[in-house]
Amino acid sequence: MCTVQVYNLTQKGGEMAKTAMTHARLTPEIKEEAEAILKELGISISAAYEMFYRQIIARQGIPFDLHLPNKDTLQAMQDARDGKGERYDNVEKMFEDLKV
Repeated sequence: MCTVQVYNLTQKGGEMAKTAMTHARLTPEIKEEAEAILKELGISISAAYEMFYRQIIARQGIPFDLHLPNKDTLQAMQDARDGKGERYDNVEKMFEDLKV
């Protein structure tokens, strides 16, 4: 686990605005992967935290669905981890196989 400190300092009329500090404990792998994606998107960690918090306020809750997977989904996830199942070179072939 690692600790992330986010500082959001902005200037208002020549003075530093008062801001809040957030601490989050993350596994290093999650932190590194997320930060790489944010960097590619040109979004700072502070901006990402701000966006997440604003979405919590706007939606009055977590901004994505939270639910436990059912037995079929759990089995499919395990099969995927085990390398079972079909692999496709492109989406068209997958849809064709699924008759969609």
